[in-house]
This record gives sequence, C-alpha cells and structure tokens, in this order.
Amino acid sequence: MINVITAIISGLIIGVLARFFYPGSVDMSWIATILLGIGGSLVAGLVTSRGSADFNRAGCLASVIGAIVLIFVGRMLGIG
Repeated sequence: MINVITAIISGLIIGVLARFFYPGSVDMSWIATILLGIGGSLVAGLVTSRGSADFNRAGCLASVIGAIVLIFVGRMLGIG
C-alpha cells in the first residue's frame, strides 16, 4: 500500500515539474498530472532500464524528461 502512495506522490511532483518546464500552457486536471508523472517515470525506466529502484537525481530528471516527451507526443496526436 505504501508503494501506491509513494507512486502517487512522486507522480504528482514529476507531473507538475514536467508541466512547468514544458513550453506553453498545459491544461490538465490533477489526476491527469499524476498519471503523466507516473507515465513519465515508466518511460524513463524503460529507456534507461537500469533496474535500480533507488531514488536519485538522475532518475528524477529522466522521469521529468519522460513526462515532457509524453506531453509532446500527446499534443502531436491531438490528445489534450
């Protein structure tokens, strides 16, 4: 249960950072922001595939970049 809570909180933080750093306005709800952050973490995990579950700055930065990529892809596909 604690892993789910941690994923939600880190997803919210990563999603908010991605929305902040993405150029232009990104209009989405808090739940969409959380899902964006979790998705960004998953994308970063798939790309880096280091297998480490430890918290580090490089992983957090990769997660934010992954979330920004998801915003970009969503905009290109006309979603959001």
